[in-house]
Amino acid sequence: MSQQRHIKLGFILHGVGRTWNDWRHPDRDVNASTSLALYQKQAATAERGKFDFLFVADSLSITEKSSPHYLNRFEPITILSALAATTSRIGLVATLTVSYSEPFNVARQFASLDHLSGGRAGWNIVTSWLGDTAANFSKTEHPPHALRYRIASEYLDVVQGLWDSWEDGAHVADKESGQFVDPERLHRLDHKGEFFQVRGPLNIKRTPQGQPVIFQAGASDDGRNFAAKQAEVIFTHAEDETAGQAYYADVKARARSFGRNPDLLFILPGIAPIVGETDEDAEARYRELAALESIDTGLGFLSRTFNDHDFRQYDLDGPFPDVEHIGFNSQQSASQKVLAMVRAENLTLRQTAERLATPRGVFIGSPETVADRLQQWFEGGAADGFVFFEPLPGQLDLFVDKVIPILQARGLFRTDYEGTTFREHLGLPVPENRYARKPEVPPAIAAE
Repeated sequence: MSQQRHIKLGFILHGVGRTWNDWRHPDRDVNASTSLALYQKQAATAERGKFDFLFVADSLSITEKSSPHYLNRFEPITILSALAATTSRIGLVATLTVSYSEPFNVARQFASLDHLSGGRAGWNIVTSWLGDTAANFSKTEHPPHALRYRIASEYLDVVQGLWDSWEDGAHVADKESGQFVDPERLHRLDHKGEFFQVRGPLNIKRTPQGQPVIFQAGASDDGRNFAAKQAEVIFTHAEDETAGQAYYADVKARARSFGRNPDLLFILPGIAPIVGETDEDAEARYRELAALESIDTGLGFLSRTFNDHDFRQYDLDGPFPDVEHIGFNSQQSASQKVLAMVRAENLTLRQTAERLATPRGVFIGSPETVADRLQQWFEGGAADGFVFFEPLPGQLDLFVDKVIPILQARGLFRTDYEGTTFREHLGLPVPENRYARKPEVPPAIAAE
């Protein structure tokens, strides 16, 4: 692992935008979420800026109230496989749910992406929080929150076991002898657990980086424990630096309690920086963004957070409705944050929706101002890096051309990639294959 600690940066491919009305901006392509050309351009820009990875979020259920990007968008593995062909260094992280997929297929998909990209794949593990997702997969009910994390833990164990099916050297391919594979280095998993029975072995050899990098976005207690125990990168949300510091300290402590080195677990809050030539210019750009939003944007956010509950049925200027029971089995951490904000400030439904319509982050200002705040969070124990949403068209280019050079000059960000694989960029070791033979220690040395 590098001795110099650097900020880690990811860029999220979010097409027409992350809110309900971003798509209305005059410079936004309304087909951006299914535009290969746009994503190729953004990927090239992020790679030019030496970003660690591209990130694709996902959801498997929509309604007419869903945000535009989620209504019409690419499947994550598909778009990242396409981008693997037009990039050479940047990591490629896909979101894929354990609640509505099978471990063997997922192990195969990510191993394939890792081979296609020369060792740049990452898997963001989610458990799917929208209850109506079950209806798209011939299921009568959505698993409750705690059960989803029990499933996720076993699921990941199975996938990582399948990734170890082939030891290094198992692919012999000796034309003289006619031996294609060494059977002693090819292993069946024979997993029989609470939720899965998987024989194996996987039908693709061990990948260039050993195993894809594991991401998670746990914020609930179950999610934090899962992430602290098994993830390598955590994508999170922090309202402010203090909240970021509290989450950071908590999850790093949990990782230590599981016997892990907390320095090999990276915590990356999502941010939507708005960069201007000056602080005043950036404020004007923020107002340009805020002008696109409406009360419906906030109501849509609430609906999504509370399992597609219809908030339009309530009096906007009345008390915030009693919906805690709805949020419990949906996006639990997000719904609890909304309820905590409502209680703390006694907000009406209208006030809550307005607050959520256009969140105003702290990363707004001149290049120096944005760099200062990134440095403050990074050095102040609130983040190991950040996942960048592009709030307005052109902001990625501004960030790469104006902010990154400042971070590089301060020694806070790389000037070139550390290697060719995603693990090399992050400074993560290659996971040891569970079947690898340990070198024999001579008796005289073992006795010393």
